Amino acid sequence: MADIRKAVVALGHEALGVTTLKQWEAVRSTAEALADLTEQGLTLTITHSNGPQVSMIHKAMTELHRLNSDYTPAPMSVCSAMSQGYVGYDLQSALKSALLARGDATPVGTILTQVTVDPYDEAFYTPTKTIGRFMSREDADAEIKKGNFVREIPGSGYLRTVAAPHPIRIVELDIIRTLTDNGVHTIACGGGGIPVIEQNHRLKGASAVIEKDEIAGRLAIDLAVEQLIILTSVPCVYSGFHTDEPTPILRMNVAQAQECIRAGEFGETGMLPKIEAAIAYLTACPKGRVLITSIGSVGEALKGRAGTAITAE
Repeated sequence: MADIRKAVVALGHEALGVTTLKQWEAVRSTAEALADLTEQGLTLTITHSNGPQVSMIHKAMTELHRLNSDYTPAPMSVCSAMSQGYVGYDLQSALKSALLARGDATPVGTILTQVTVDPYDEAFYTPTKTIGRFMSREDADAEIKKGNFVREIPGSGYLRTVAAPHPIRIVELDIIRTLTDNGVHTIACGGGGIPVIEQNHRLKGASAVIEKDEIAGRLAIDLAVEQLIILTSVPCVYSGFHTDEPTPILRMNVAQAQECIRAGEFGETGMLPKIEAAIAYLTACPKGRVLITSIGSVGEALKGRAGTAITAE
């Protein structure tokens, strides 16, 4: 088989929608953008966010328990696995259809992916990610008694919060590599992967989530891909994004990206994780290339007329 050019593609919330119907509508346009990338000769490994999806599943399973005590609430790891399957199903179906419409019969598959985390990661002591339904004070107290964390949202109620630890190892990496080495477009590490803790050769689900951008960088490093492509809500990276006159950044290198971080150019929950993933990948794979753009701008970005290209030097 000829050498295969590989790329990891990270999809944000805009690529998926927030409900079952909106997701199906969104993935059809997302699939067309992904198919555009495959026409560049790239075999794709696709990862995606899952915030609205995993929260919806967690809410549903919690309410089921409230209505019928015979059903236990689903652990976060199970909710994450369910969201991977549900999102993966829609994505692989839509991408396969888009490819076939272009005369391309390349296989597309989804791998339920576990990612190990450190049980002593500082994130477990200061959880920041809110999930699930709004709770009353009484329900929040019950969660606290179970050892869970909650956050009060003034005027709305209380939300459970979970940790976002750093990923250590992608458990199914060999399977993902085998598929991509054989030209299969693969959906993996959805929602950052299912967080698990290794205990005496066993994997135990962790009550946590993993940042999608961080795992995309890790996956790009481990697969030694040619490109890391991050599709987000804006057509490119900006300096002064929250000012009256944001300035597009069309190209930068790692040193310039680091300087922008020191200058506080990127919001902690917005562009910063994407830039940090780009730096980590390019540090490990200096011949690689990062492209950050929106789904709607992919076509122009591929021609060098949109998006932000980041290189090692």
